[in-house]
Amino acid sequence: VQLQAFGGGLVQAGGSVRLSCAASGSIFNIKTMGWYRQAPAKQREFVAGITAGGTTNYADSVKGRFTISRETAKRTVYLQMNSLKPEDAAVYFCKMSTMRSDYWGQGTLVTVSS
Repeated sequence: VQLQAFGGGLVQAGGSVRLSCAASGSIFNIKTMGWYRQAPAKQREFVAGITAGGTTNYADSVKGRFTISRETAKRTVYLQMNSLKPEDAAVYFCKMSTMRSDYWGQGTLVTVSS
């Protein structure tokens, strides 16, 4: 199983970027999909999650600015990030969970210039 994340890059503060993460390999019946991030010298933290039924939840720091969505048939999860702030800069990791296992992507770097 591989999770491949795309969409990171350099963006100005106040700008937007859309991340995507697609799974390949033998991963089925994905229950939850989510995004986490890790800034330099900080621990990885939860950003957003979405269940198979479409229920979403967000870290307080991104509520109202980020939107998570999924295309289950494509085994893909997205993160639309708007009104970016310098403190949003981090490596963003996607995660997909089945009943048995958690799978992580390799991370994609988002840099926010002020």
